[in-house]
Amino acid sequence: MQMVAQVLVGVVAALHIYFLILEMFLWDTPYGMKTFGNSPEKAAMTKVLAANQGLYNGFLAAGLIWGLMLGAAGRDVITFFLACVVIAGLYGAATASRKILFVQALPAAVALALVFFV
Repeated sequence: MQMVAQVLVGVVAALHIYFLILEMFLWDTPYGMKTFGNSPEKAAMTKVLAANQGLYNGFLAAGLIWGLMLGAAGRDVITFFLACVVIAGLYGAATASRKILFVQALPAAVALALVFFV
């Protein structure tokens, strides 16, 4: 796998670690509420759901990091987890916010294309 593809996979993993932190730890802080457009009341009501979502983002990051650590043998692992990110991003864009398409699905789709074609 080319260096550019590996770097972009690392960027996608880093994004998901950032999402984990936002959703698990910063959800009801001023920064988290501004990021997601939540009121204090809505943030309080959805905090447990957001933490669960953040945990899933952490699993996606862990899978991508695992695939990178495997080197060339990790291509299938990376492919699986990038496909999961793309699908989750498409679903989130369709059901929650179109912004998810650009923040989550697009970087993963580009990384997936690079893994296959570079």
